[in-house]
Amino acid sequence: MSPREIVAKAWAITVKEGSIRKWGFMSAFVETLLNAKLFIFQAWLIYSYFWLQDPIGFFTIEKVLFQNLPNWLAVIIYVTFIILLIIEWLFPHMAKGAIIGLAAKSYKKEEVKGGFVLGLYNFWPIFAIHELLFLSGLTTVITLSSLSLRYGAEAGILGVGIIMSIWTLANVLEFFWIFSEEAVVIRKTGIRGAISKSFKLVISHIGHIVFLCLLLFFIFLRIIANLLMIILIPAIVMGVGVSLAFIMPKIVGYSVAVLLGIIIIFLASYFFAYLEVFRQTVWTITYIELSKLKELDVIEEDADVTK
Repeated sequence: MSPREIVAKAWAITVKEGSIRKWGFMSAFVETLLNAKLFIFQAWLIYSYFWLQDPIGFFTIEKVLFQNLPNWLAVIIYVTFIILLIIEWLFPHMAKGAIIGLAAKSYKKEEVKGGFVLGLYNFWPIFAIHELLFLSGLTTVITLSSLSLRYGAEAGILGVGIIMSIWTLANVLEFFWIFSEEAVVIRKTGIRGAISKSFKLVISHIGHIVFLCLLLFFIFLRIIANLLMIILIPAIVMGVGVSLAFIMPKIVGYSVAVLLGIIIIFLASYFFAYLEVFRQTVWTITYIELSKLKELDVIEEDADVTK
């Protein structure tokens, strides 16, 4: 299939298969929640560092909760917050397995079902592959750079430089590992074999570089859109919360702001679901089609020869 045909087919599957979009929506929702919280914390840190000249510590949020709320309510909020963080960190890996598997089934004209099983049984290898390159994520790099500047003293700048270098290397590796998750889900390949297969496919078909650049362009749009929402959502929430705090009790104003933020994230995730499913389906179809081709280092296929 030509790149144009693959993109067209991927979009057709994205629009047609609502069950795949549900997984994309849930993944986008928890990812946006996590990124929004990370941004709010970093914005609070910057404000406290540059304007208040008193950088917040690791347990500042807990102190604020216990100082302004009944202890039982503060404990419930804190425990719920921790549980949500764990879910937001782990669930996208499960969703990715479901999206890849269901997209492959749809492409092969099979019944599109079994998303939970696909996600559950492919969770650990996908999680391991992703965490090997956890520094390829922009939010992770920002968080680690912030910690380096806060606690690294004179070596803080050097730490940021090292983190950025690793981030660059991780993104280069991620380009070559792009098919590893598809190999895990579709071919049940082990982690090491999946990474090796991905490297070989990318290098063998580097002539498709224009096509790969097109795909990376769509990924870039997804990242930019996500970053804009990560910035806008906390800004809207904080702005509404501060404004309402002047005309009603603070707890009411902040509660309304949080509720508004969740609604905005919900609506944004619906849009992100299409982008995420489309992007992942393009890679899935590409992997299936490239895997059909003869490997370039193979001259003759193995055959039983009777001597």
